Amino acid sequence: MRRLVLLALIGLAAQLVDGSLGMAYGVTSSSLLLLFGIAPAVASASVHMAEVVTTAASGFSHLRFGNVDKHVVKKLIIPGSIGAFLGAVFLGSIPGDIVKPYVSFFLLCLGFYVIYRFLFSDFAGSNNGKPVKMTSKFFIPLGFIAGFFDSTGGGGWGPIATPVLMSKKMEARKVIGTVDTSEFAIALSATAGFLLTLGWSQLNWQWVIALMIGGLIAAPIAAWLVKIIPSHFLGILVGGMIIMTNTKTLMAAIHVPSAGSSAIYTILGSLWLAGIIYVWKKSRPNHTGSAG
Repeated sequence: MRRLVLLALIGLAAQLVDGSLGMAYGVTSSSLLLLFGIAPAVASASVHMAEVVTTAASGFSHLRFGNVDKHVVKKLIIPGSIGAFLGAVFLGSIPGDIVKPYVSFFLLCLGFYVIYRFLFSDFAGSNNGKPVKMTSKFFIPLGFIAGFFDSTGGGGWGPIATPVLMSKKMEARKVIGTVDTSEFAIALSATAGFLLTLGWSQLNWQWVIALMIGGLIAAPIAAWLVKIIPSHFLGILVGGMIIMTNTKTLMAAIHVPSAGSSAIYTILGSLWLAGIIYVWKKSRPNHTGSAG
């Protein structure tokens, strides 16, 4: 019973972060399940099953708060769903950790780029309210790659799609709401792929339901936070989350000593905190209660 309550709290915290930053539900939840000794494929399958419900609730909440670009959602879900389904089938035969360091390095670079854009440019108003012009040549590989790595790594749709869309000068809250809303289709496709390869019996339904309950409670709260928090502030949070998460993965892959890891975390954490404080102070005078 204690484990189920813990999973529900993890699901709540993970969805609160995911709904506010456009990432981290799958990464957080999968990490916990792996800590409990569950096989990677089963952990990813359990998380994606829970995400079918939590992403539906999150998407509905973001739609109500006006945080979604429906055009981008439509462009992402087809290639994303295909990638997620194939990734789920692929994970049954090849460990997803093999490619994780390479993806983490790519994301780390994007994290620094996102922070740079939010710190040194007028990012929030850069599109002047006009639709972002991106062609199918952009959405197809983005959706497919993000969906594929989401299934194989237990999480990756948000960490890949969110920074890439932000680099295209979309408004921060629109990126987060769009990514969270489109993730419903990705979770559904990944679940179908896992059920095809693993079967229903491999899933621990009590754990899945506990994750769902926590996520359902957090979904509307997170969508509301995105609506009221300044875009620049959200951008710095997203960039820092990307950097810290993927730095940990890379250091583990190359076996950095604990003393070196602590020093790196301290430096990056201090710089991230300084950036958060700087952007928060800068945005407060012009903050009128909305993130746009």
